[in-house]
Amino acid sequence: MSGQTQSDLKSWGDILNPMKMQRHQQLGLLGIGALFVLPLVIPAIYAIYLAAALFFATFVMSWDFVSGYTGEISFGHGLFFGVGGYTSGMLNLHMGIDPWIAAPLGAVAAGLAGLLIGFPSLRVKGPYFSLITLVTPIILISVFRFFPDLTGGELGLVSVGTVEKFGAIGPIPSPGFDPYSGYYLALFVFLFALVVFVAITRSDAGMVFTAIRADEISVAATGKNPAKFKLFAFVLSGLIGGLAGAMYGHSVGGFNVSELLALIISIEVIVAAILGGIGTITGAAIGGLFFYLLRVFIRNIEFTIPIVDVPVGEIYFLLFGIVTLGFLFYLPEGIVPRLVGEWRARTEPQTGEAVADGGKSRGERIVEEWTDDLREIFGGERR
Repeated sequence: MSGQTQSDLKSWGDILNPMKMQRHQQLGLLGIGALFVLPLVIPAIYAIYLAAALFFATFVMSWDFVSGYTGEISFGHGLFFGVGGYTSGMLNLHMGIDPWIAAPLGAVAAGLAGLLIGFPSLRVKGPYFSLITLVTPIILISVFRFFPDLTGGELGLVSVGTVEKFGAIGPIPSPGFDPYSGYYLALFVFLFALVVFVAITRSDAGMVFTAIRADEISVAATGKNPAKFKLFAFVLSGLIGGLAGAMYGHSVGGFNVSELLALIISIEVIVAAILGGIGTITGAAIGGLFFYLLRVFIRNIEFTIPIVDVPVGEIYFLLFGIVTLGFLFYLPEGIVPRLVGEWRARTEPQTGEAVADGGKSRGERIVEEWTDDLREIFGGERR
């Protein structure tokens, strides 16, 4: 074994050694351990909610891998979720392919969709790429509604096979439904995506992605091809997002436009990533879980608001939006960067040196850049 290989193995050994990790990383490992034992102490209905939250968090990570690290803002990331889910469902329903095979094929189809969307990014600069991603899922929704015999139209696909004998999601699990197996399936997909994305973003390729977001021209000047890196990001994001969509549809979800392709899904993904912390992967994962479970919690509050005499459940989306806006104003940098930053400020010695960019976090800087891009789209001037 060469000296370089031994050095690499030692480096990875240090990285994976819990005793040598930073405190917030050790807490993350404890959190993952808690996810494994959680089904032992929660009712079946909560296992269903958590499984759906894990699939959503996986999808948020796939968005953050593209937009948080390359700076290419995707406003229609739900396309991957829908392509993966619908492809898998149609293969099972119309061709009789087992869901365990159809789901990976759906992921491949979503990866190909990422390839097709990635190519315009090689030619289109700035905010115009965002408009392309915004329009693409809208076009796909129209196509799906135009071929109801194949896609199920507004009702979606029915009688689709399920993995592990799962039934359809509902207030009460249907006969044969195994919520706990569904939970562990979702946890496996979640951890698989987390490991893949973290490994890549912590590698040399991840440094290139970050550099592309900061200054693509400078990256090109070093001899690297930014287009290839961005294309790789879109394909991998499509694969993971498509896998999450396929497994979600075959387990705790369904195959219809409102669950897989609606524009609101793409918006929720962006908000969840900002809540957790853009460009951190782990922040996106936590933001996805927090966002989804917060919505479920508010929706299930059994309380009638005085004076207006309206149950919380009937206006939960309005209340959820208000609460979310509060978090965005109070934690613009995201939950994870704020907590990690405060922890380091308390535990690490201060050097007294000025903080770069006026003390702004990575998430705040990215959001400011996006705001400038939006001003440019709608005729404003960049700062």
